[in-house]
Amino acid sequence: MIEVICNDRLGKKVRVKCEPNDTIGDFKRLVAAQIGTSAEKIVLKKWYNTFKDHITLADYEISNGTSLEMYYS
Repeated sequence: MIEVICNDRLGKKVRVKCEPNDTIGDFKRLVAAQIGTSAEKIVLKKWYNTFKDHITLADYEISNGTSLEMYYS
């Protein structure tokens, strides 16, 4: 179990507990449940890398305490 931080820089900063083998799509659904928005509208980035829904957190080397940027489309 790891904890990942998502920040939209507009006042919402959430800590989400998940498994390293969860996909980005699964992770977006966990974030959406906490902030009350649709998972399809969430875009996760780290610097200039936009994360794709079918790849796991471990493949992107996202570990405990990693901070991700959250945008809305």
